[in-house]
Amino acid sequence: MKKHVVRVALGLLVVFVFVGHAAEWYALPLVGQLENLAYDARVRLTMPDTVDPRVVIVDIDEKSLAAEGQWPWHRNRLARLLDRLFDHYKVRAVGFDVVFAERDDTSGLTELERLAQGELKGEAGFQQALKAISPRLHYDRLFAESMRGRPVVLGYSFTSQRRDRAATALEGLPAPVLPRGFFQGRDVQPVSYPDYAANLSELQQAAAGAGHFNPDPDSDGVTRRVPMLAEFAGAYYEPLSLAIIRVLQGSPPVQARFEDAPLVSKRYPGLEWLVVGRTIVPVDNAITALVPYRGGEHHFPYVSASDVLAGNVKPAELYDRIVLVGATAPGLNDLRSTPVGPVYPGVEVHANLISGMLDNSIKQRPAYVMGAQILLLLLFGGALGLVLPLLNPLRASLLTLAALFGVLGLNLWAWTQANLVLPLADGALAIALLFALNMSYGFFVESRAKRQITGRFGQYVPPELVDEMSKNPDHFSMEGESREMSVLFTDVRGFTTISEGLDPKQLTQLMNEFLTPLTRVLYRHRGTIDKYMGDCIMAFWGAPMSDAQHARSAVLAGLEMQSTMDALQPQFKARGWPELHIGVGVNSGRMSVGNMGSEIRVAYTVMGDAVNLASRLEGLTKQYGVSMIVGETTRAMVPDVVFRELDRVRVKGKNEPVAIFEPIGPAQTLDQARRDELALWHQTLRLYRNRDWDHAELQLINLQQRVASCVLYSVFIDRIARLRANPPASDWDGAWISESK
Repeated sequence: MKKHVVRVALGLLVVFVFVGHAAEWYALPLVGQLENLAYDARVRLTMPDTVDPRVVIVDIDEKSLAAEGQWPWHRNRLARLLDRLFDHYKVRAVGFDVVFAERDDTSGLTELERLAQGELKGEAGFQQALKAISPRLHYDRLFAESMRGRPVVLGYSFTSQRRDRAATALEGLPAPVLPRGFFQGRDVQPVSYPDYAANLSELQQAAAGAGHFNPDPDSDGVTRRVPMLAEFAGAYYEPLSLAIIRVLQGSPPVQARFEDAPLVSKRYPGLEWLVVGRTIVPVDNAITALVPYRGGEHHFPYVSASDVLAGNVKPAELYDRIVLVGATAPGLNDLRSTPVGPVYPGVEVHANLISGMLDNSIKQRPAYVMGAQILLLLLFGGALGLVLPLLNPLRASLLTLAALFGVLGLNLWAWTQANLVLPLADGALAIALLFALNMSYGFFVESRAKRQITGRFGQYVPPELVDEMSKNPDHFSMEGESREMSVLFTDVRGFTTISEGLDPKQLTQLMNEFLTPLTRVLYRHRGTIDKYMGDCIMAFWGAPMSDAQHARSAVLAGLEMQSTMDALQPQFKARGWPELHIGVGVNSGRMSVGNMGSEIRVAYTVMGDAVNLASRLEGLTKQYGVSMIVGETTRAMVPDVVFRELDRVRVKGKNEPVAIFEPIGPAQTLDQARRDELALWHQTLRLYRNRDWDHAELQLINLQQRVASCVLYSVFIDRIARLRANPPASDWDGAWISESK
């Protein structure tokens, strides 16, 4: 054991790093991302994938808009919809995934009343007629009366931006289900909002209840949970789904249940349950509940609102059902990214929660899970950290596999049998890192493998450039200097996930198969290889040999790398390997180049803001769904290539926005259809920057119809929806803030 003390110490250090993450002393973003992916995989693996007929969605779809007119409909029509649902179809309850925040003056009653007080004040006939017809023209009152005495639940939303509002003016907001300060002194951290957008008071007072429809997306934008109690002004408000469940049970009070957990703490303060009549809802310390997704979209019956109004729906399809009124017509539908699909109707999130509460099938993730995870990490990780250094590679591999299967099996048992969500990624990743640490330590340290020394530039540049440089060796130096250059970064998309499915030999073969041809492309375009970083390549142009065409060479190299990867796909498929796709970032500017490092080891490399920006541009390719992005300087230096301007972005670490471009190809190779698409896109970009959301969105929809596979158009449609909900400041310059590196 004495000779393995360093390896044991490193292994235990790895374990305690993960323990610190599990204890929430600090965050490991990669582990959090992997945990989200692992959670999503378990949801998809175990979801029932059946349709629940108890909850029906009355859909304001294209058919309804064609039959009844554009949204929003007049409130008298909504009153007629409610009357039809309750009187004819005998539904149990109706919930609106819609907020009615503004008055409906479309009947013309306001103008008629103005005339009655003005020009026609003395016209008895007009006054008498107005008095007779005004009840039929007060659409909000008609809608309110249709709700009164019926189990109708309205929806509203909390907002993250505070509006000018008197401190006591809570018009339209329903009464909280738990009062201000209820959780004082408890370790509860609810989702809190500074403001809200609610229904008209007249409508709210007539409804049986109301609930918010705010999700609580994770950092990756995926909706996995919903606040069961959202905090506003110190009080606590229920979501639409819970409000419907309460109304069905006669509106019993919401009770918060705290459980003792002596193994975690003598006074365990964690909130575990909300109790509403016969319903028990498991929640976490943020008072959020995990959404029990039944499957992908349309796992609840849909009926068209126009068919309900016309009486064309069979009574059995709606009798004694819980109805959610929502919209899926283009431009109206509320779409979410979820574990079961990247584009998922928001109304079905509420439906899944209602279904889960009816079945008591909502997964539990109470606060004491933290203690359980720390215990498992210490148990599995500590044992491996102590034992792996003593074993040969074969036995170490078998023990590691056994530990991985043990963690996975325990996790799946808790998920399926105890309805409990235990973290998976940190335990599995800790075990994998312990194995990798021991194997790599044995290879690099104990075997003492010798490394061959290469020539001064031979490891960086193509052989033909070395030959040219050798003719005038005095003209080239590895001393640091500042030059105008171009730099390229490329990275394989999702390579971590891909590599996990391959054994070490396959992974090595795969990397060689794509790194070798990509390196040949860089050499063909006279690029200098800076370094390989796993599946990433960094290269630059303009040093050690000057190159007036450095920007053009870098752009053409990036384009050829994409075509090279496309040509490799059939070969990969034949060998049973997954498809690989790369992102490329190119930027030009003044950079420092030369030998950099320490007295022990140096590398010929480039540094500077222009280099950092190139790396950020490569990372942005994933967000915009494109394969290559270049900076503004690069684009200006390559006039014979057609570019598409993507956006103006404030990247991480820079205050000033930068314009980013996608190279399409040499100008002479573009057909007319592509040129028309680019012209329409650039027009759309101008509309977007002018805040003309409606016309920009219409153009984007047209572009999507032309090129359905283009992710860029979906990105801007989603962004416009967010900007509509949270309008930018008056001095907004059209730049988007990117938080990723």
